[in-house]
Amino acid sequence: MKAGSFKTALAAVTVTVAAMGTANAAGCVKGAVVGGVAGHYAGHHAVIGAVGGCLVGRHLAKKHAQEEAAQRQQTRVQ
Repeated sequence: MKAGSFKTALAAVTVTVAAMGTANAAGCVKGAVVGGVAGHYAGHHAVIGAVGGCLVGRHLAKKHAQEEAAQRQQTRVQ
């Protein structure tokens, strides 16, 4: 990855994380890294991949947290 592309991807991820707040950033960084690498190898679209990966990672982390909360709630009822 070129240094300029990496800096741009990092800036995009930083802005996204800042906009979401640090408490809501779970999954974003890991997704951004994976998406950035995938985007880079899929035609030098690292920034788009990083932003997309961040969004998908955040969605999956939120879904996982909801499933854990439902499991805890179900355990309390029994």
